[in-house]
Order: sequence, then structure tokens, then C-alpha cells
Amino acid sequence: MPEPPGRVEVVAVNGSGCPAGTADASVRGGTFSVTYDAFVARAGAGADPADARRNCQLSVRVDLPPGYTYGLARTTYSGYAHLEAGATALHRVSFYFQGSPVTTSVDFPYRGPMSDRWRSAYRPDPDEIVYSPCGGDRNLNINAELRVDVGNSNPAQRSYIRAESSQGSIQARHEFTVEPC
Repeated sequence: MPEPPGRVEVVAVNGSGCPAGTADASVRGGTFSVTYDAFVARAGAGADPADARRNCQLSVRVDLPPGYTYGLARTTYSGYAHLEAGATALHRVSFYFQGSPVTTSVDFPYRGPMSDRWRSAYRPDPDEIVYSPCGGDRNLNINAELRVDVGNSNPAQRSYIRAESSQGSIQARHEFTVEPC
């Protein structure tokens, strides 16, 4: 996949799962990576009900020359989960362009018993990539959620899902392939 003919920048990383100072973003060409120190959702064993859902939103700015538009070509998250028998977890990735009412969401469910590494990958076919509207200069927002539900597991046992890192890449194309506004 060719690198976009411009500059990619992660301009913000924030949310209940990535408070200030707990996530580190880097960019190389059209690819960005984030490592997380605190992105974990937990339930059971004395966890606060608010701990059952955490999110972390990335805001990605892509500066392209006139005539180009861009979209999210792929994103991958990885981490670790410990789910008691009967507990479930959900990793949801939603993305949208700043100012656009259109949001794309993908769910990755996990079921206990599980005590292992996990990986969620969104890789649309090239013709399914959602491009920035009319080649507009808008940030791409990528919101990841982690949720845990004790279900019918023993509530005295803790279940959790933790995201440790994510990667994504941007696909650029010349705007002549975009339908007019």
C-alpha cells in the first residue's frame, strides 16, 4: 500500500482509558501506532461499575496536497484479557470524520473462560474504505471502547480486558475517483 503524499499526525489521544500521560503515539509515513498504559475495563471483585467501560479516542490529521482524499485502510488493536467462565468482553472500534454524521463501527466480542492475548483487526477491502468527504480537510476520529460484563460468572471474581497497543494506516487517493459533492 503506497504511503500518502502528505503528512500524518496523531493530534489527540484522550478518553477514560487513556488519561493524559498514559498513551504514547508515533507516526511513520502513513502508519500510526499507540501504546497504552491504562486502557483496561474490569468487572467483578470490587470493581466500580464505571470501570466496566473504557474508551480511548485518537484524532488523526492528514495534510495532503490539493486533489487528494484519505481514509482508514486498517487498524489493529492487541492486548490481554482474563474473563471468568460466563463473563464477556467487547472491543468496539468506531471511526468518523470531523463534522460528519456518518460513523462506521466494528465489534469484536470475547467470551470467558479466557486468559490469553487478543487481537482485533479491521481491514476493509480497498473498495470499502470510507474516504474523507469531498477531499475535505477533516480530522479522522477513531474511538476504541473496551467493555466487560460479568454475565453469569461469579461476581467475586474479576474479569478484565486490556488494550496494550494499536496501529493504523491511512490510504490516500487522488480525488478524481471521488464523486462530486
